[in-house]
Amino acid sequence: NKDDIVSKLTSGIKALAKARGVQIITGYGRFVSNTQIKIDATDEVIEFEQAIIAAGSRVTKIPAFPFDDPRVMDSTDALDLEHVPKRLLIIGGGIIGLEMATVYEALGSEITVVELSDQLIAAADKDIVNPLFKRIKKQYANIFLSTEVTSMDAQEEGIQVGFKGKGAPEFDSFDKVLVSIGRTPNGKLIDCEKAGVNVDDWGFIKVDKQMKTNVTNIYAIGDIVGQPMLAHKGVHEAKVAAEVICGHKSGFDALAIPSVAYTDPEVAWTGKTEKDLKAEGIEYEVGKFPWAASGRSLSIGRSEGVSKALFDKHTHRLLGMGICGTNAGELIAEPTLAIEMGCDMSDIALTIHA
Repeated sequence: NKDDIVSKLTSGIKALAKARGVQIITGYGRFVSNTQIKIDATDEVIEFEQAIIAAGSRVTKIPAFPFDDPRVMDSTDALDLEHVPKRLLIIGGGIIGLEMATVYEALGSEITVVELSDQLIAAADKDIVNPLFKRIKKQYANIFLSTEVTSMDAQEEGIQVGFKGKGAPEFDSFDKVLVSIGRTPNGKLIDCEKAGVNVDDWGFIKVDKQMKTNVTNIYAIGDIVGQPMLAHKGVHEAKVAAEVICGHKSGFDALAIPSVAYTDPEVAWTGKTEKDLKAEGIEYEVGKFPWAASGRSLSIGRSEGVSKALFDKHTHRLLGMGICGTNAGELIAEPTLAIEMGCDMSDIALTIHA
């Protein structure tokens, strides 16, 4: 089950750390100065020469929502439910919300998704998300876009939720409500000011390309340094910080950071989106392929996908890629590498693919 998998993964990391002589201290650490942290559990003060802040983020909660009621959940709670709810409302049509919707719809829940913006997965281009939208619109009870939640009241028979948006009812009742509206960085929870580290109003810590904060011996990586909040981006940043501390010439200069929504079908994109290119005034062209023309997609009965390449109008250099379809999360790796290698469209076209 989930706990066994998590235990296996964490114990494996602990074993690797132990083999490399890494000391692991369990507790809540806060800065005392720019060379010391204090562990709450033991009041032990740890001295350091260099530090990497990897304190991550937490689920964003809306104070007006009754989170003291176990029927109102965040994404962490949703991974530990004892029973599958009959009627589940998911507030937030981003990656996490839709991944949870995918799981619970498969388990038998009647899903309603409400999203404030005019599309699901707002960070991706709309045409890449559309195949997913069309499929789940048939599967879910309701998907309300451009809709806000105006109230939430815990009643004996269910959680009554108020809506404001086109097509949405004024009120509806649900067995469970999952609030998935994003994550908040933990920059303000570890007494960074005592170390002199600057933290912005949101809780983010600004760093340079070497992952250094404004304090020369303190670095930061992961969710706490900004978007995109992705584990694989954090791992790459951690490698850069470790290399710099060890005296190597290193910097974070990724041209493409892939994002994947593990929905059904999957949605993945890397590099620039059309929104990015328009905002930056870059002239580009589009190459698009509908999976309805793919023999393999047709043979497995999943022809709803699409692939879209964005390339420079003048140099034909690949700038971005979006994919929606089965195994999009694996397929996005090749265009990510192509962007990093500076490939143009002919480089990809002249590569023989199976």
